[in-house]
Amino acid sequence: MNPSRRAVLAGLAASSLLPSTRAWAQAWPQRPVKIIIPFPPGNTLDIMSRLIQPKLAELLGQSVVVENMAGASGQIGLSAVARAAPDGYTIGGGQGGTLTTLPHTTRKLSYDPLKDFAPIALSTTNFLGIAANLDAPFKTIPEMIAYAKANPGKLTVATNGEGGFPHLAMEDLRIKAGFTYTHVPYKGSGPILNDLIGGQVQATFDGITGLTAQIRAGKIRLLAVTNGTKVSQFPDAATVNEAVPGYTSGGWFGYIAPAGTPVAIVQRLNTAINTAMRQPEVVEKLGAAGLIVVTDTPAYFDNIIRSDFAKYGKLVKDIGFVPQ
Repeated sequence: MNPSRRAVLAGLAASSLLPSTRAWAQAWPQRPVKIIIPFPPGNTLDIMSRLIQPKLAELLGQSVVVENMAGASGQIGLSAVARAAPDGYTIGGGQGGTLTTLPHTTRKLSYDPLKDFAPIALSTTNFLGIAANLDAPFKTIPEMIAYAKANPGKLTVATNGEGGFPHLAMEDLRIKAGFTYTHVPYKGSGPILNDLIGGQVQATFDGITGLTAQIRAGKIRLLAVTNGTKVSQFPDAATVNEAVPGYTSGGWFGYIAPAGTPVAIVQRLNTAINTAMRQPEVVEKLGAAGLIVVTDTPAYFDNIIRSDFAKYGKLVKDIGFVPQ
């Protein structure tokens, strides 16, 4: 057969498939949609997903099931999402730690964040807080940095673990401000707060959500937030970039599907999730927890993942962190 004729026939055959593919996507979903949360109940992704669950079910015309699948710092749940059929019936909750920092700090990751998933929607962003024991010899970020420079290695800062997002954010600050400190890794925010209040550590770098109750109770002192601008939750709090120009750091949460999920289904999920996230009661409840609702395109979320992946990959190399 003439090569040009073969190409024309192939093109016609491919185009003939488009209507059926489009019709199939429009008929989706025909059964419940499952959202896998790769962490235990009570995690930010879990809370966010259960808040929007009823509205999502209404918008999709099918029940939506939220399933917690915790373990291995989120790897178990995200691996299940990566292996799921790319038909829109299984999606997952993703966040900066599991998609952009863990890949650089873990030697054998069970998924590829850039190849195994189709980004659906970035839904919320948050910021970190630097808080100190009330008796610490500093009350502001400039004072903390000055103390650290005058007392090399004596500043003790707790985070939720070696290579975790707060640890890398603190390392970024250390490099930009030029000081040293002693890192004290913990397994969670609860033990950190107990020891921070008790004076076993001088400061912590953690998500603002976990710090808020103790800050408001006056048991720890908020030194600054890592957001680029002032935040409504703590309007009087300093931002780190006031002391260290150009420094910002924040986390994010969103939804991903297995790679290969039809674009039309990803778009329907994006529209439904964005609509659910814009509900006033959702915005209010998440805002009270220090989360900022974001509604944008799958392409926007993809760009966030890839840019943060590159940023933290470089930071891990710069600090000489050895993947565990």
